[in-house]
Amino acid sequence: MANEKIYGMSFAKVYPMLIAKAEKKGRTRAEVDEISCWLTGFSIENLNGLIGSDITYGDFFLQAPDLNPDRRLIKDVVCGVRVEDIEEPLMQEIRYLDKLVDELAKGKTLPKIMRT
Repeated sequence: MANEKIYGMSFAKVYPMLIAKAEKKGRTRAEVDEISCWLTGFSIENLNGLIGSDITYGDFFLQAPDLNPDRRLIKDVVCGVRVEDIEEPLMQEIRYLDKLVDELAKGKTLPKIMRT
């Protein structure tokens, strides 16, 4: 039930919170956009269009054109749970983005965040 609530949240409301988290630590929206595009395969133009749409947070990931295979290299804990151990695929995708933004906010460089 809690997952359904997260999946149904408006992407247009959630994404600015991710940006705010990064900006609070001196990072930029452009960096959040870059890791979001890296993760999902959306272009910056697509991403900006989705921010102005009524797409849900769950559908943002379900409609991602090309989920990056290197996302499986994302390990560690987010929201008290190891991302690699999350069994529900959609929730795991959501937590991958959460973890990437956490790493950005903690000062990691983009190449390290994007596992390159």
